[in-house]
Amino acid sequence: MIDVFDIMGPIMVGPSSSHTAGAVRIGRMARTLLGDEPVKAVLLLHGSFAETGVGHGTDKALIAGLLGMATDDLDIPNSFEIAEERGLKFSFDEVDLREAHPNSVKMEVTGASGRRMKMQASSIGGGRISVDKLDGVWVSFSGDYHTLIIQNMDNQSNLADVTTALSLARVNVANMSMHRSVKGGNVMMIVETDDPIPGYIVELLEKQPGILQVIHYRKEEE
Repeated sequence: MIDVFDIMGPIMVGPSSSHTAGAVRIGRMARTLLGDEPVKAVLLLHGSFAETGVGHGTDKALIAGLLGMATDDLDIPNSFEIAEERGLKFSFDEVDLREAHPNSVKMEVTGASGRRMKMQASSIGGGRISVDKLDGVWVSFSGDYHTLIIQNMDNQSNLADVTTALSLARVNVANMSMHRSVKGGNVMMIVETDDPIPGYIVELLEKQPGILQVIHYRKEEE
């Protein structure tokens, strides 16, 4: 079955759903995962993002997303000037990422508190995105669901803590995956749910031994 969203595309400003709307969503995702006001961003463009991105406004769209703009924000073309006003310094370069989607960007973002976050993501068409790498760990999630991103120590008890908490809150899990760079190192747990996760569940998980960080991404309304 074809989704009407695949036919019509997102409500957006710009000439291309992949190069513009998708790029805005990537920037917004990075802002959310950072959990802070971005003050510095280094963005490396790959494939067609690097080759034709400027003509499609990809660079301005990425910065617009980092500033928190939506895909239909009329200020997207002015994102560079707005970033300067808000104290966000940024730079662009090109990079060759092996086996990456042609519309990909690798970025390192620093927040006002000093927190840093590295993310590699791609725009896969129709305004949809895929987060492919987060803080050095290969992951896979889209932002099409409400999502918990949990960094924890490599042990079995944390998985039980998460599933028990979600069950008690009657939150339906759509997808769940665990990713780690090495055995015994930190684990990135990705939990995509049909419903938003209540704030008290996020706070409960943050207090569990072995859990280092919990980020709750709320799905954007179409």
